[in-house]
Amino acid sequence: MTHSPLPSLPLRRLGTHGPEVSALGLGCMGMSDFYGPADDAQSQAVLHHALDIGINFLDTADMYGVGANERLLSSLLAVRRAEVVIATKFGHVRAADGSPVRIDGSPAYVREACDASLQRLGVDHIDLYYQHRVDKTVPIEETVGAMAELVKAGKVRHLGLSEASAATIRRAHAVHPIAAVQTEYSLWSRDVEAEILPTCRELGIALVPYSPLGRGFLTGAIRSANQLAADDRRRIHPRVQGENLDHNLALADALAALAEEWSYTPAQLALAWLLDQGDNIIPIPGTRSITRLDENALAAGIQLDNGRRDRIATLLAAHAVSGTRYPAAQMGSVNL
Repeated sequence: MTHSPLPSLPLRRLGTHGPEVSALGLGCMGMSDFYGPADDAQSQAVLHHALDIGINFLDTADMYGVGANERLLSSLLAVRRAEVVIATKFGHVRAADGSPVRIDGSPAYVREACDASLQRLGVDHIDLYYQHRVDKTVPIEETVGAMAELVKAGKVRHLGLSEASAATIRRAHAVHPIAAVQTEYSLWSRDVEAEILPTCRELGIALVPYSPLGRGFLTGAIRSANQLAADDRRRIHPRVQGENLDHNLALADALAALAEEWSYTPAQLALAWLLDQGDNIIPIPGTRSITRLDENALAAGIQLDNGRRDRIATLLAAHAVSGTRYPAAQMGSVNL
C-alpha cells in the first residue's frame, strides 16, 4: 500500500499514564450507523489509510450499528493490532433493530458488555474502555469499580467516561484513574470550557472531542437537512432546523471565509483551533473518505499565533450558535 506524503502527526498522551496516540484520532461511528448508507470496503480502505498516515487512535462503541462497527474494525485488528490504540464504549443498550432500550451502568452489565466487545473486536484487551453515558440509577463508584476489575483482569488497559459532568469525573477518578473523557467539543459546542475541561486539566485527563466538525456542519458542506439521507440522524438535530439553521450557517460561512483567507479548509481551521486549546485535547473527527482523512490530518501541523486566535475569538463572539446539540430527549443523558 502506498504511504501518504503527509508530515508525521504529533503525539499526545491519554491521561497521565496512558499510551501516546496521534493528536487526531478517527471516529468510526459513521461507518456503520446514523449518517446514512456506508460501504464496508471503502471504510476498510479508510481505516488502513489512517494507520498508514500515522492516525493510530480508533474510536468505536458497542452500540454503533448494534455491534456492526466493532465487527468492522475486527478485520483491521486481525492484521494490524499492534499499530492500533482501540477505544470502545458500553452503556447504551439497543435492541436488534437499533431502537434504544436503556442506559446500563450496573456492574454485571459492565462485565457482560466488555466480554461481548472483546469477542466482536477479536482482541484480548481493550486499550481504552469508556462508559458511554452515565447511568442515573447506579452510583458512578459502582460502575467504575466494575470497570477497574476489568483492568485487574487484563481485559482493559485504561478507563474513560463519555458525557460526564465535572463532579462525576471527580468521583470516578477517586475510584480508579480516568485516562480520558469524551464529549462533544467544537467551535459550535463549547459548554465543556466552563467546568469539564478545567477539571480534566487539573486531574491529568485527556479530553477527546467527538463531532469536532459539528457533525460536518462546520465544513460548510451542509446547507440544509434536506441534503442528508432519509435515515441520517442529523435531520432531527435542532441546529439544522428552521431559524437555527440560518443562524448557524452564518457561523459556518464566517469560518469558511477566514479559512480561505489563511489558505486552509474550514475543517482544518476548526480542528486546528481545537488542538490549540490544550495538549490534553485529542479530537476524533469521523470520515468515510480518504481525501477528507488526509485533509483533516494536515490540521495537526497548523500553528495559530495570537493574532489568529484573536480573529477566531472575534468570529465566535459575533456568531452565537442557535439550538441545542441534541434533540430534547437525548439532552437528558449528557453531562451527568
